[in-house]
Amino acid sequence: MHLGTILSCLLAATASASAIADGPERRTRPSLKVYKCPRKATAKFNKSVPDQKPFPTTHVELCWKPKSIQLTFKAFDETEFYFDPKQTTNQDIWQYEVMEAFIHPGRNSPQTYLEFEVNPNNVTYQAFVYNPSKVRAEKAPFDHFFVTNPAADGFTATTTLDRKAKTWVSEVDIPLALFNVERPERSTWRMNFFRTVTSPKTFPAQELGAWSPPTRRGFISRHLWRR
Repeated sequence: MHLGTILSCLLAATASASAIADGPERRTRPSLKVYKCPRKATAKFNKSVPDQKPFPTTHVELCWKPKSIQLTFKAFDETEFYFDPKQTTNQDIWQYEVMEAFIHPGRNSPQTYLEFEVNPNNVTYQAFVYNPSKVRAEKAPFDHFFVTNPAADGFTATTTLDRKAKTWVSEVDIPLALFNVERPERSTWRMNFFRTVTSPKTFPAQELGAWSPPTRRGFISRHLWRR
């Protein structure tokens, strides 16, 4: 996946954007000012990866608590709610439909970061990704270190489906202690948010969407993490 976003905790009231070079083209990368809960900031996207065609609208609402980051994932225009009911924690839920976040504290482009995913069945995936090439280069190291007991470690997730309204919503808490952060106020983070869409007819093919979209298919690229 791909992390280009810069997110600042409790700075100002408005979102902003900045342009960065990404190979031969320039992309505008968003940024968010995120506040203490219950006040929330919202990341929104509705374009596919990498071709930027229409994609089901997706929102991620963010705020912080003294001991956690709160994310509310909202999937709109959902028609399939497609998942494997046999899958459990940290299995390959990303093969089906998920919403997800890549998270790293600080301003630098990360080589190791948290990947968090949730599916419509409220099954979660949480692992630290070791990606020193930042783009999953051929023959470069690439590894995962799973959070094996997320509930005991402070993760929470509650997912609600509304098939009539074609939406599903997941409310998530991620513990700040994972990142050695004790005082989130006025801290700066790099994050990105994603959604995968598929169906029984099209599986295993997927549509991909991202808040800060990479320039190639797939999400493993760090050039456009936002802050």
